[in-house]
Amino acid sequence: MIWTNGISRVFGKFASKEFSKPIQKIINKGYVKFLGLDMSEFQPPENYKTLNKLFTRDLQKKREFSKLDKDFIAPADSLVTEFGSIKDGLALQIKGMEYKVSELLGETLESGDFINFYLSPKDYHHYHLPYSATIKKATHFTGKLYPVNLKYLNKQVNLFIENERVVLKCETQNGKTFYMVLVGALNVGEMVLNFEPKIETNKKADEVKTYEYENLTLEKGDDLGFFKMGSTVLILAEKDFFKPQVTEFEKVKFGQIVAEVQ
Repeated sequence: MIWTNGISRVFGKFASKEFSKPIQKIINKGYVKFLGLDMSEFQPPENYKTLNKLFTRDLQKKREFSKLDKDFIAPADSLVTEFGSIKDGLALQIKGMEYKVSELLGETLESGDFINFYLSPKDYHHYHLPYSATIKKATHFTGKLYPVNLKYLNKQVNLFIENERVVLKCETQNGKTFYMVLVGALNVGEMVLNFEPKIETNKKADEVKTYEYENLTLEKGDDLGFFKMGSTVLILAEKDFFKPQVTEFEKVKFGQIVAEVQ
């Protein structure tokens, strides 16, 4: 592990600490003001007992989104940093910087399409299932915790492969496969998966663990869990499953249509 993992663990302890109400109110309001958070869909900042509770805040009202089978929705509030086609087993981290999809997923995907979603520290941190599917397995790859902002995406080769991540293999009712990859980052103390408490991220371990499921079928929009701070969600789909309907550096909201299912 490198120094970023240690920093992330220390920051995680601070963010998890419950200070006295007056102190916590100052911390929370200061964070909201500093980053310019839009709290209109959430509780007032002073209602959260720790900074982590503020980071991982729940929506107070469910968002509306398309239930149509042709519509694939954004998994999170985020910035689209790249999208396109998977060719010869290669996808783009950012324009001009390729990586091997097999090294990211731990299995082969030679062709298809992808969309990269970056969650900043100011975004709503939950990630949702973008399309109804059966989750076949979850694979946890330990790794580094480099930042995943635009500066590092353009600087650090194989960033997604080197960083800690959880890969979800999803199968639709029509037998199509897509992958949802949750990528850890600096100050992300944990990636929480509601359906798999055995996955513990940012720990001192170096093994790959896979959890397989037989009947874990979830619906489009279901809340899968959350990042503790901002990070990245990658969607990679087999060929002829969907066609991206986004633009580069577009800001999207969870529930927004981002691809058309073929």
